[in-house]
Amino acid sequence: MVSLETDYLGLKLKSPLIVSSSGLTSSVDNIRKFEDLGAGAVVLKSLFEEQIQFEAGKFVEDVLYPEAHDYITGYAKNNALDEYLKLIEEAKRAVKIPVMASINCMTVSEWVSFARDIESAGADALELNIFFVASHKEQSAEKYENLYNELVVKIKRVTSLPLSLKIGYHFTNLPGFVNNLYVRGVQGVVLFNRFYEPDIDIEHLKLTSAGVFSSPADIRQSLRWVGIVSGQVEKIDIAASTGIHDGNAVIKQILAGAKAVQLCSVLYKKGNDQLKVIFDELENWMNRKGYKSLSEFRGILNYNKIPDPSLYERSQFMKYFSSYH
Repeated sequence: MVSLETDYLGLKLKSPLIVSSSGLTSSVDNIRKFEDLGAGAVVLKSLFEEQIQFEAGKFVEDVLYPEAHDYITGYAKNNALDEYLKLIEEAKRAVKIPVMASINCMTVSEWVSFARDIESAGADALELNIFFVASHKEQSAEKYENLYNELVVKIKRVTSLPLSLKIGYHFTNLPGFVNNLYVRGVQGVVLFNRFYEPDIDIEHLKLTSAGVFSSPADIRQSLRWVGIVSGQVEKIDIAASTGIHDGNAVIKQILAGAKAVQLCSVLYKKGNDQLKVIFDELENWMNRKGYKSLSEFRGILNYNKIPDPSLYERSQFMKYFSSYH
């Protein structure tokens, strides 16, 4: 009999399958079902400071007095936070698997404040959903990276929760950036986040939003970097995300070095029961290959383990397409 247990952020997970932060994890009933279907953990829907500010703004549009404006804004923030903390508490009572919180803030003070309250509510870990758009030509890449480092340091001062960062891949030197996070006490990273992306409506000549769900082909965005980072920053835990739509994708990410994988788009597209399908596909493959535990094959194809690491670094199609005219 095989074991799908894994360690992630110092937590014992019964499987490497984590349901990622989304509307799917905003319901205790859903979280219970995910546990029954084989999830090793869940990440609750992110608490967005930007959304809180937007909701508050809708209430104060016609308010003339600054005192009333401040009161309503504060009430909206506290109400949203209270609801989130209640979700953490209820989820912790309902399931045995780890319940991780997720926050997305715009200001340092709110990150710190939210993190402290989330620990008090009983969350097992905290995932920071961070992305700064490097859109100013006068700013250096180092300055943007320091924003992440400074936030991490401040949050680590106020919470003992295991900390992971869910990040994008727009970094000049991703292994170096992840290593800097590890040095500052971050236990894990999620590679990669899916962000809002713009599109253009050519008929109405306006900016719109692109599709929000990943496709199976998107695994290429994360697989390369899971393999490279896991080989070079060995002590940080990696959860793979983006493009994971079946058991084969889970297996690939673990072979590349992931400790866990996060599932989202496939559950929206095919339903929550797809989690059990993926669980069974992973278990069946391990039985067929004779593996008894994930540790027996985790990372055996990462950057440091394969004979030719340049296979992860290759950026051109010359070898494959040079014969096409």
